[in-house]
Amino acid sequence: MKVFAISDLHLSFAVDKPMDIFGDGWQNHFEKVKEDWNARVKDDDLVLIGGDVSWGLTMEQAAPDYSALAALKGRKIVLRGNHDYYWTSLSKMRTAFPEFEFLQNNCIRAGKVLIAGSRGWNIPTENSAEEDVKIYKRELERLCLSLTDMQKMREEGDIAIALLHYPPFEVRLEDTDVTRMLEKFGVDVALYGHLHGKNVRVIPEARKNGIRYLLTSCDLVKNTLVEVL
Repeated sequence: MKVFAISDLHLSFAVDKPMDIFGDGWQNHFEKVKEDWNARVKDDDLVLIGGDVSWGLTMEQAAPDYSALAALKGRKIVLRGNHDYYWTSLSKMRTAFPEFEFLQNNCIRAGKVLIAGSRGWNIPTENSAEEDVKIYKRELERLCLSLTDMQKMREEGDIAIALLHYPPFEVRLEDTDVTRMLEKFGVDVALYGHLHGKNVRVIPEARKNGIRYLLTSCDLVKNTLVEVL
């Protein structure tokens, strides 16, 4: 079993929200994703989708986007992003899109791989709004719940993957509450997205205190899947 990842697909089959207005990297981007996906993913592989799947505001609007992904190969695990407004509860997501598995305060096993994580939020600064700090702390609690579930399930030889939407650190890779928590729970690989645009300062792959960090934002990885394992 191979493990792949991608995030920030921003599909919009049922709403008028074309992404190509944000640059050439978004021209026919999903066709490029599909071509790469079909060439590399087998039925027994795992694909981790790290949020911002659809621009749909309701599950009905998001349904065509999930249908397009469901037609592709592999076992698919999805995390909520900041633009997935249709996502109201874990139970409703499971009912609406049974072809997928969803990560929310839980951990999912795939063979010897464990996947935990949370959406996250902007890392607070001294200028952060009170509401942003509140959301950040709430997401930390959700990450802790998911990692605690992972810890209960973990067996010798398991590989622990943290699926995040927001970056766990700033460009200098300094310690944050998120990175410290990932280290505390012994995560092996952390995936993150959310960032876009050719002018964004990013490092596609980094290692920090024993954890391998991989960027998965669709446009920044040239509309191809990132091979994690």
